[in-house]
Amino acid sequence: MRKIHYRVAMSLDGFILGPNGEVDWILPDPEVNFTEIWAQYDTLLMGRKTYAPAIDRLGPNAFQGMKTVVVSRTLQPSACPNATIIRELTNDAIPSLREESKKDIWLFGGGELFRSLLEMGEVDAVEVSIMPVLLGGGVPLMAPPALRSKLRLKGQKIYGSGIVSLTYDVEK
Repeated sequence: MRKIHYRVAMSLDGFILGPNGEVDWILPDPEVNFTEIWAQYDTLLMGRKTYAPAIDRLGPNAFQGMKTVVVSRTLQPSACPNATIIRELTNDAIPSLREESKKDIWLFGGGELFRSLLEMGEVDAVEVSIMPVLLGGGVPLMAPPALRSKLRLKGQKIYGSGIVSLTYDVEK
């Protein structure tokens, strides 16, 4: 069965977006092989608060070649022709998503969706790239209130830019 990986950039003080939703603090690093990263996945899973700004910034074909699944009660399918909308996040929706995928699933962005899926026991790995910046505020890695989850370190890498990537398996 395919795994769900929460893969995200985070400031050292624990934020995945700046106070005004900005991402300009995320460093590009020539050592990071984005082609290799994207090749691991064929499905992106995200919430409306991640999807809408990404499409506004990158255009409607931003995730071409990837199945894009958006969890939203308010988005209309006609407004998202390149995405599949899941209205309600249930324990029934995730297994079928895993079965339909041929590769692992990238849980993309969103602390609220991450928290919900983690509490449902549906997140298999957490991969955080810590940027060498302190934002002082913004959107936290995991939106409160959240349950405690135990993680097991699977790997780490330090880049010349100061980025530290940590990969954890979620203990279930």
